[in-house]
Amino acid sequence: MKNFISFSIVGSLMTMIFLGIVNYTTSPQTIWFIYPCLLVLLWPITLFFMSKRMYKQYSLVCSAMIIAFLIIENYLYSPDYIWFIYAVYPIIWWPILMYLEDKAKTLKIALVGCASTIIYYSLLNIILSHSYPWAIYPAFLVIWWPLALYHAQRKTFVAFSVTATILISIFFITVNIVSSPGVIWAFYPIFVVLWWPLSMYFYVYKRKMYNSTTLSKRI
Repeated sequence: MKNFISFSIVGSLMTMIFLGIVNYTTSPQTIWFIYPCLLVLLWPITLFFMSKRMYKQYSLVCSAMIIAFLIIENYLYSPDYIWFIYAVYPIIWWPILMYLEDKAKTLKIALVGCASTIIYYSLLNIILSHSYPWAIYPAFLVIWWPLALYHAQRKTFVAFSVTATILISIFFITVNIVSSPGVIWAFYPIFVVLWWPLSMYFYVYKRKMYNSTTLSKRI
């Protein structure tokens, strides 16, 4: 394994130097070689941490590299607008969940993660771009984390379909109101989603009826 790691280090360095030279000689006005270099650099880093089984440290190093790349990208091409803070938050959660280990699967962590995500993006929405309430989209996505975990732990799949349908309906109604209040279109996707709890209910009902009928015949 040491030979593979040494080879990957030398190979990645040679590749990055080559890409840098090509970038400088062909198109010095555009710094594009950093994009493939990020991927090439992950080669020896992945081999090293995977060989040592240092999965937590690997997530920490990789997330730091990605964040640094986004900051550099933001600074080089659009320094007037700090957009990297939108992408940094979910990346930070990778090492956090890795270090939490089994606790990451608990409902408490899911609720904390959900609440902190909604608060974080809501603040960004209010402070940086308050013209449109786009925070409803990441909020809608992250709510599924504790919701799915709660019902999966209790195996309440029919209740999950009902709760999820209500959540989806509220989301589409909200998007309809804030995006295009003049056109009522939300009932179209809501009508489609309603088939989910209905099918779940009749599936469970039919299965219970079948089991009770089979049991009565055996008796």
